[in-house]
Amino acid sequence: MRKTVWAFAIALCCLGAPARAAGIQLLDSDPALSGAIWYPCAAEPTHVALGTLSVGAEFDLNGAKDCPVTGAKLPLVIFSHGRGAWFGANHDTEEALADAGFIVAAINHPGDTANDSSRRDTLSVWGSRPADVVRLLDFMLKDWKDRAVIDPAKVGFFGFSLGGYTGLALMGTKPDFTWLAANCKETTGACAQLHNGETPPDPPQDARISTAVIVDPAPAVLTRKNVTAIKIPFQFWRSQFGGPGVGDGSPVARVAGWLEGKPDMHVVPAGHFAFLAPCAPEQAAAIPRICTDTPVGFDRASFHREFNAAVVRFFGEQLAGGGQ
Repeated sequence: MRKTVWAFAIALCCLGAPARAAGIQLLDSDPALSGAIWYPCAAEPTHVALGTLSVGAEFDLNGAKDCPVTGAKLPLVIFSHGRGAWFGANHDTEEALADAGFIVAAINHPGDTANDSSRRDTLSVWGSRPADVVRLLDFMLKDWKDRAVIDPAKVGFFGFSLGGYTGLALMGTKPDFTWLAANCKETTGACAQLHNGETPPDPPQDARISTAVIVDPAPAVLTRKNVTAIKIPFQFWRSQFGGPGVGDGSPVARVAGWLEGKPDMHVVPAGHFAFLAPCAPEQAAAIPRICTDTPVGFDRASFHREFNAAVVRFFGEQLAGGGQ
């Protein structure tokens, strides 16, 4: 698998413009559940400091920290970030869902984040990521202090890039490493493991997830056969031009062509990173590779207004009575 150096850049670029008034609770007492919960709240938002990335950059989120949750029997959406990113990589979408009446939860995938790359280039990440989501769902439904506001029958999932694969695995897709093993040219990490005949166990599935939004999923272990296992309704987004981890756009387009059940399909005339939260001016100046979209002139902020509205609408329709 090709090693990349864009992990920290993703985390830096995704700080973006503020949303409206989502409440936010930080999860920081357990390294396995390090992230945040967004939810509807009546208080005014402020900047919530999150600390410093390992590259030395300060970052924060916009929300009303620890304000009381408003509402009852609320739907829950779990987010899974891309390779080497962080729990707030899609923070504007998370905030938009919370503003619309959803509970949203996201964590850093241990070993595959901006500050922790210990599993990033190993086979274990293909199984550990779905297991991370199962653990987060267990926490939200059984141990979260405000769990009584959640309707456990209304659970959705949002995943971007390797997070998209994570969702497909949880929905029943068993990864097929045949193509990856044949095309892996490196002699270290996951490639070395595959060349040595290693294969990880099948990742867990989770029947509590009843619908999903899958965005530009990492295609390396997806096949025409294994995606037929998906039986729940989902929305599928792909970039026209692709980017790191998803190729030039054609591999994800091929996956889209295999999908059965007529998912709600969207093609965006931009590159892979266009799905990440819009960059604030200081991030755009510091990391133009991540924050400058393809083609030149593509308006990420304008697109995200449409994207977030479509995601909110889809989850509202699928999780009956939720977010509307």
